[in-house]
Amino acid sequence: MAQRKSKAFKFAAASGVIILALAYLGWTGYSESKSYYVTIKELKKMGEVGYTRHLRVAGNVQPGSIRQVGTNAEFILVEDGLTLPVSYKGIEPPPDTFKDNSQALAIGELGRDGVFHARELQAKCASKYAPQQGAAAQPQSKGY
Repeated sequence: MAQRKSKAFKFAAASGVIILALAYLGWTGYSESKSYYVTIKELKKMGEVGYTRHLRVAGNVQPGSIRQVGTNAEFILVEDGLTLPVSYKGIEPPPDTFKDNSQALAIGELGRDGVFHARELQAKCASKYAPQQGAAAQPQSKGY
């Protein structure tokens, strides 16, 4: 009888350790996958906290600031007169829409050197999605 209780205790203890380990792995995975969306102004006000978080920062690409070598790029984001140097080191090259004055979203971490180190980069060209000049004044034919 004592041997049976000992086996049950060992099984319960082993199960508890496994459950705790899985819970820990789940929590750390969740914590690392979170990213906070901040503006450049908010990022500059974060202080020490800004260095410890996974962040998403958006802005416009400053004209003439893009320096691209292979899949890596360095550029400056601008928002409301504030600038943020960005160093992108990814496995894919920046998207085709990544150009001067395009809206860009950098995903990564702020380094102590003041440079935002991005692992992901998204961009859209504002002119591509803007309505064409004169298009609103001339109604389109529906073809019937």
